[in-house]
Amino acid sequence: MPDRGGAPTIIDVARRAGVSKSVVSRVLTGSGGVASATQERVRTAAAELGYVANAMARGMVARRTHTIGAFVRDASQPFYGHLLTAMQERATALGYQVVTATGSGSFTVADEVRALEALVGLQVEGLLVCSGLIPVADVLPFAGRVPTVVAGRPETEDSLSSVYCDEAGGGRGLADHLWSLGHRRVAVVTVRADRSLTMAPRTAEMARRLRERGAQVVKVTDEQVRQDSRGDDLIEHLLSEPGISAVMTPSDHYALEVLEALDRRGLRAPDAISVTGYDGVAPLTTPLLGLTTWTQPLGTVGAYAVDEVVAQVEAVADGARHRAVDGYLVPGRTAGPPSR
Repeated sequence: MPDRGGAPTIIDVARRAGVSKSVVSRVLTGSGGVASATQERVRTAAAELGYVANAMARGMVARRTHTIGAFVRDASQPFYGHLLTAMQERATALGYQVVTATGSGSFTVADEVRALEALVGLQVEGLLVCSGLIPVADVLPFAGRVPTVVAGRPETEDSLSSVYCDEAGGGRGLADHLWSLGHRRVAVVTVRADRSLTMAPRTAEMARRLRERGAQVVKVTDEQVRQDSRGDDLIEHLLSEPGISAVMTPSDHYALEVLEALDRRGLRAPDAISVTGYDGVAPLTTPLLGLTTWTQPLGTVGAYAVDEVVAQVEAVADGARHRAVDGYLVPGRTAGPPSR
């Protein structure tokens, strides 16, 4: 228990966890250099004492920080980079600053949780979570401490707001486009939900919609594209299968790997096989590439996400809200009528 019968301090957490206060500080700020078992002990002690929440509350009483924390899974990727830029621009327009933590794209769920802990420890007034990996169950504890919005992926949790592009609508839109071009046997590169909470629903809807239309679907796992062959084995398989005239991939980066595998064989899309991507984010939207894709309006998603978290911070929002933003088809030259 705290020494003085008041709000817990870092010393109280250190005593509860059986470590020094400097160790507690490194754990709660994400500085590193602490064994995982010790980190877990410190976080448990802080949670039991209510240290992070109370420390943040004291800071808010003393002064407003007008700071929003944003975690993005991999800012080097165009999707996350454009989303982060949109959020920063909107926050600035509303008088807030954005403090960012980002992974390398290879972060585990535990790494992402630690990054969120570090942001909350900086006394941010709101939190934006932009990751297709971290499960909602790991986000909810933070929503209990500070207004939190999930941006860029669909969420249905009643106590957590989210802003996202309509993944199912995008999957249907692309499937309808291929059907309208005359494709009747299509390979769909599918992704499991434990690998991506955004790619999984869009690829599932692509396959479902094609079947609903009457097309034959050949499912391919994303691992077959991401293996060392960089899509070469996948292309060899698809070209050897009779009647497959198109392949739908879960993102523009996947589509690019497929197109490069075709190029290594001296082949082109759509002559050899039609190829579609998803996301529609620059620079892969260049006409020089001509990729057929589904564009997510990330500027709108990012702005709406900031609007929502600020509304919660300023107590003008009433409960959690989920806002789906429609994307749109970009009919490039990588998909055309079947040629085989």
